[in-house]
Amino acid sequence: MLSRIDLRGRVPSAAELRATLPRAEIDVDEAVHQVRPVVEAVRDRGVDAVLDYTEKFDRVRPATVRVPAAALARALSELDAGVHAALDESIARARKVHADQRRTDVTTTVTEGGTVTERWVPVERVGLYAPGGLAVYPSSVVMNVVPAQAAGVGSLVLCSPPQAEFDGLPHPTVLAAAALLGVEEVWAVGGALAVALLAYGGTDTDGAELAPVDLVTGPGNIFLTAAKRMLRGLIGIDAEAGPTEIAILADETADPAHVAADLISQAEHDTLAASVLVTTSEELADAVDAELATRVAATKHTERVGQALRGRQSGTILVSTVDDGLRVVDAYAAEHLEIQTKDASAVAARVRNAGAVFVGPYAPVSLGDYCAGSNHVLPTGGFARHSSGLSVQSFLRGIHVIEYRREALREVAGQVVALANAEDLPAHGEAVTARFPEGAR
Repeated sequence: MLSRIDLRGRVPSAAELRATLPRAEIDVDEAVHQVRPVVEAVRDRGVDAVLDYTEKFDRVRPATVRVPAAALARALSELDAGVHAALDESIARARKVHADQRRTDVTTTVTEGGTVTERWVPVERVGLYAPGGLAVYPSSVVMNVVPAQAAGVGSLVLCSPPQAEFDGLPHPTVLAAAALLGVEEVWAVGGALAVALLAYGGTDTDGAELAPVDLVTGPGNIFLTAAKRMLRGLIGIDAEAGPTEIAILADETADPAHVAADLISQAEHDTLAASVLVTTSEELADAVDAELATRVAATKHTERVGQALRGRQSGTILVSTVDDGLRVVDAYAAEHLEIQTKDASAVAARVRNAGAVFVGPYAPVSLGDYCAGSNHVLPTGGFARHSSGLSVQSFLRGIHVIEYRREALREVAGQVVALANAEDLPAHGEAVTARFPEGAR
């Protein structure tokens, strides 16, 4: 089922690994070319353009962009009791983890009379996105809203695509999750249109203001990603999310049924989803292939899963040792990395590059998707080499506050002047000496 790359007996360089490892090919630049007229139409014509394109893309034209409060209340009242309880648990665990991420202001005394304080200030207004394509994602509502609320953002708006089968409203489970979290502002708009409207704002069909935001977070399709790239600067973004991915580092102790089930769970998202097994055991690789043959045929989304597993972005990589496997998974920098080896905790502690690490046989990625308490909005496409997943920090800005008294400035005036002159910026030094007409020591 999975293609194989045999690296046993070899120690490829980081550059060779980047060129060799399986990865989905997506062309965001081409998508930017496609979404540019859409984004520009929203900039120029506002909600009229949003609704025209929504009718074209989603085959429905909402009466208003903003979802009525009554629709949110109704969705919550009609929510299945089991799903309600599961969302309650997911929210409680996420809030517990994210509450501990909130930073406190720190003041450093650099010298007597001279301090630098780092203040952590929340973004004033944020736009959060919950996808609505091949699946329904109330969990993404939780993962976006909880850290934003914990950070203390001034206001937030949730966007999710309108659904023709629900009279132009987002999926009711998404609305119910928003209501559970106390979100009052929800817009029925999806993809690149959502990012553009969040960036430019507008006036709804009933005359109500749709205020622009300062930051947009949340995963979506390539067109949403392209709009983020195009509008970055006017708005902040969390990341340019690509297709979802899982890597599993496993040795002969791993259960092939667990490994196969976890690979399938990620492949279920999308035909471009990546499922990668890195293992020291050829016997395990064979056993996983056998499990996949049975399980893929039996799963609900068999065609989608099969296409993802057969794609060039998925495969098995054979390595000689766990150390070699660690080099491979660090080069791959997976969105989700599972460690299913002997001494899994010790191995996991050596991982440097991953969006999230799931340790041992009882921490599957799907736990993190819903109820671990961690955040599932994570860097993809190797971005975990330099970027983090969504957290409270994503919604905070560090602002340095510098406070120096006269004598504290006088103490360092000579050094400021010396450095200013070294950079051929003498007026910088004069801005200091002007405060000491009697001369600075």
